[in-house]
Amino acid sequence: MPSKVLNYAVPVCLSGTTKMASSTNEESVSETQSGKKSKNNTNQVDESQLFTVPDGWKEPAFTKDDNPKGLLEESSFATLFPKYREAYLKECWPLVQKALGDSHIKATLDLIEGSITVCTTKKTFDPYAVVRARDLIKLLARSVPFEQAVRILEDDMACDIIKIGTLVRNRERFVKRRQRLIGPKGSTLKALELLTNCYVMVQGNTVSALGPFNGLKEVRKVVLDTMKNIHPIYNIKTLMIKRELSKDPELRLQSWERFLPNFRHKNLTKRKEPKNKTTKKEYTPFPPQQPDSQIDKELATGEFFLRESVKKRKKMEEIKVKQAEALTKRQEERNRAFIPPKEKPVMRKTNKAPSEAKIDIEAIKAKVRKAKTKKLGAPSVNPVPQTTPASDKKKKKKG
Repeated sequence: MPSKVLNYAVPVCLSGTTKMASSTNEESVSETQSGKKSKNNTNQVDESQLFTVPDGWKEPAFTKDDNPKGLLEESSFATLFPKYREAYLKECWPLVQKALGDSHIKATLDLIEGSITVCTTKKTFDPYAVVRARDLIKLLARSVPFEQAVRILEDDMACDIIKIGTLVRNRERFVKRRQRLIGPKGSTLKALELLTNCYVMVQGNTVSALGPFNGLKEVRKVVLDTMKNIHPIYNIKTLMIKRELSKDPELRLQSWERFLPNFRHKNLTKRKEPKNKTTKKEYTPFPPQQPDSQIDKELATGEFFLRESVKKRKKMEEIKVKQAEALTKRQEERNRAFIPPKEKPVMRKTNKAPSEAKIDIEAIKAKVRKAKTKKLGAPSVNPVPQTTPASDKKKKKKG
């Protein structure tokens, strides 16, 4: 009952004010309707500008003026690090404390337990600073150098630690795919870093990435695809195309699917089929037929009704026939040793006569002609005149 009274009492008390409010609302509605028509045209133009971030724009930094009273409670994070990182963390620990001291975060290194702890203090004003400090110690534990890990304290930086140890069961296959992600002399990893503007570190069973949010998303996709046996060069090629397309302002609001390549998985190794294929029998709900017993077989052949003497005689005959077959087989095996093997016919080598050279008839004729002209002890056909010495000529002149 009291709830009903209240419901009826409210409009009675506010009757005067409702009339005034209705008149003012009508005026405001009429103004907004006229204003909407003029703004529709401007909104259509400004939609394209909303998607683009102006060049050089940065979000203002979080200062102490934004939170002058500080934090109410203390929050802390801890992480473990492997033994081989102990020496490096000792060296760079003063630098870590100095970097975290700017945001009033306390860091402690416990070498006995092998852990790093970060926690807020009374002077801490940024609530997100402890989360960045947590990411910093995680990166240091995963073998990321301090020079790169400090960048996580910046506003536009983020990190992602991808676990790849459980994605592939076979250890040898896992090592091969992890090496494929690194590439020869780290070339594949370097190309991925240049395209995503991220720092990537492959260590053990994890991949640590540090950079902007868009780049981390692409790095995670490439790493997981590589572990699924998709070569990273395919994803790198698509990233290169996207990078070129993003430079064109006309293509920013369009779909890029027509420009991106579609790589199909080719199954080159076909499964070997077995030689003897077993065909499954059709399923029947009925059990198989029961085999015939010895008595059923004798009844079918009529042996069951024979006398014992006839049965024994028949068995003895069967035994004798089997013995005779076995004896003949044994005799054949014994006689095999005395059968001489077939000798291969000896192939005699026949000396083939050398192929007669072609007889040059004209050369023979020329030899015969020379032989006819020359005779044994005979002078030549064209005798050369004998020359007398000069002394003989002088004697003849004197005479």
